[in-house]
Amino acid sequence: METIGTLWLYLAFFGLVAVMLLIDFLGFKNNQGQEVKVKTAAYWSIAWVSVATLFGGALWLYLQQTAGVAIANTKVMEYFAGYLLEKSLAIDNVFVWLMIFAAFAIPPALQRKLLLYGVLGAIVLRTIFIFIGAWFVQEFSWVLYIFGAFLVYTGFKFLKGQDEEETNIEDMAILKWLRKHMRITPQMHEDKFFVRQNGMLWATPLFLVLILVEASDVIFAVDSIPAIFAVTSDPFIVLTANLMAILGLRAMFFLLSGAASKMHYLPYGLGIILVFIGGKMLLLDVFHMPIWISLGFIVITLTITAWLSIRHSKKYNETML
Repeated sequence: METIGTLWLYLAFFGLVAVMLLIDFLGFKNNQGQEVKVKTAAYWSIAWVSVATLFGGALWLYLQQTAGVAIANTKVMEYFAGYLLEKSLAIDNVFVWLMIFAAFAIPPALQRKLLLYGVLGAIVLRTIFIFIGAWFVQEFSWVLYIFGAFLVYTGFKFLKGQDEEETNIEDMAILKWLRKHMRITPQMHEDKFFVRQNGMLWATPLFLVLILVEASDVIFAVDSIPAIFAVTSDPFIVLTANLMAILGLRAMFFLLSGAASKMHYLPYGLGIILVFIGGKMLLLDVFHMPIWISLGFIVITLTITAWLSIRHSKKYNETML
């Protein structure tokens, strides 16, 4: 499989990820136990997006000198298209986290710790899934058609609307299995995942929430990773776009937590994007779509979705007054 990724590029990127995680971890340690304010989350979100943008610029400069302007332009557009796609799909993941935290009544101060470990787990799992997916695409090119059909199906599910399907956390199979096979305390024990009682080790409800957070990312990876392989088959671009989107998830969670109910048209926008990406994947042998069309379509769809959601929110607030 053709890729711009070299050993040094991978080492440099993972070094950058390690530095960003260290900054995030130290920021968490310095403000442990405090609730994240929307203003602070907005600053962090801008910072993460800025880092992702600067990385794209640095990648263009490197490729422009080593591979030429044409390849640099193509690969960087693929990176930004993949980043926007993963960022938009991650918003739905954030809403699931909100539902999980609400079901277990997790206070905002503890949400920070859970999300920190959740992001760490997501980085490891996504990296593994991406390399497995890249191997499958290289060895079995027909798997792209399966990815495409699955994305079209998922997109139509979004467009159909999910309001009819009320999700009960207690009905989740993984939660039932954990409750059946583990000793779990009925109450929280501050920020501890495990405690000892009467000489035996017990898991706390906080540990259950952590498992659900990680499980939700695995579920959403089933959508997002096939989707980005429709944008590019270069594993380095797939990996960098994915991880850059994940790194800003904690800040985006606290930024969107107060606006979740206002994103009325987001599922429809995501559905349109997934149907478009899936259709593009199914038509690989018929029509090769330039990357700038995919990038432009994602940007326009997200912009229109946001505008319609804002209008809907304002209209709803006016009728409530």
